[in-house]
Amino acid sequence: MSTGKMMLVREFWDFLKVRKKLWLLPIVMTLLLLGTLIVLAEGSAVAPFIYTLF
Repeated sequence: MSTGKMMLVREFWDFLKVRKKLWLLPIVMTLLLLGTLIVLAEGSAVAPFIYTLF
């Protein structure tokens, strides 16, 4: 990761800790995981099966 991206992650983590919003972390991680899955499966043979989930 570049320095800018690491800084963004660090600021987000500090925001979650200070504001006591740690419950947002699983939601954000799930959204990132699903987004990555969609991007990676876009050009593969499993794409039609993944898109039926949504």
